[in-house]
Amino acid sequence: MRVKTTDLQNSFGKYLALVEKEDIIITKNGKSVAKLIPYKDPYDYILREQNKQYNIQKRATYDEYKALVESNDKNYELIDGEIFLLSSPGYSHQVVVNEIAGQFYNFFKNRSCSSLTSPLDVKLSGYAIKFEEDPNVVQPDILVICDEEKINEKNEYEGTPSLIVEVLSPSTRRKDQVLKLNLYMKSGVQEYWIVDLEKKIIFQYCFNQERNLENTAIIGEEETLSSPTFPDLEISTGEVFSQVRKI
Repeated sequence: MRVKTTDLQNSFGKYLALVEKEDIIITKNGKSVAKLIPYKDPYDYILREQNKQYNIQKRATYDEYKALVESNDKNYELIDGEIFLLSSPGYSHQVVVNEIAGQFYNFFKNRSCSSLTSPLDVKLSGYAIKFEEDPNVVQPDILVICDEEKINEKNEYEGTPSLIVEVLSPSTRRKDQVLKLNLYMKSGVQEYWIVDLEKKIIFQYCFNQERNLENTAIIGEEETLSSPTFPDLEISTGEVFSQVRKI
């Protein structure tokens, strides 16, 4: 469509709506002087968790992910070409993370493995041999690492956690229960716990050396969760959920 500059000035809103359907050529004194075209946000592939705007349009590259991270102070994850903006956790979420992290700290103190909490970037590559072939970056709520030699000179962790814990929130269910479950399994994580605050249960997934699902368990409130990866590690779910408010 071709429009005069005066028409554009008088009906700018109209042409902003029309530009979604076709380019607008702007003319002055009968000559084309400019073109109005629709703008495509380079970060349209971001999943904005707090607003649940799941509008994936393309797979994001690791370079795009890094550029986004470096452009602001927000936290993001990159999973299978999707970038997720991490929303702030709620009170019950943090209470549970602190309780499990505290039990982990007491257990792993003076042992060869260490427990850590988010935010900490963990680079995973699925079945790929090199990270560049299938780049994924996650920030688990809690993780246990037994390969501290994989911490590089920049103080970044580039290994594979032995155990990961994620606490569900309404905006992360799909990611934690599907995307991360699959990513952790194929990346070589040995054990994965998903804590459901609403039902007050913990889903436990254990994977074998072939990176297949070995077994699963559902541990309810007032039960004890035992880890096959760390045989002496036992967690009381009663203590985990004792301060959880109704959601």
